[in-house]
Amino acid sequence: MGKSVLRDKSYDFAIRIVKLSRFLMDEKREFVLNKQVLRSGTAIGALIREAEFAQSKADFISKMSIALKEANVSLT
Repeated sequence: MGKSVLRDKSYDFAIRIVKLSRFLMDEKREFVLNKQVLRSGTAIGALIREAEFAQSKADFISKMSIALKEANVSLT
């Protein structure tokens, strides 16, 4: 498997999300928002990784579409 820019960027994004999560917990004492941001922000990379091993083109498109939805949730 070659180098994937999208995989690298989603990994870096997940690291930033975890740091944001720690900030929200420690500094702001925000638990509900923290949980949702952490869940959706880290799911992106997992879904992209799953898409790399999709069983068909349709499966790949489906998994990438779900990753895009998670990205939208994370950024809104």
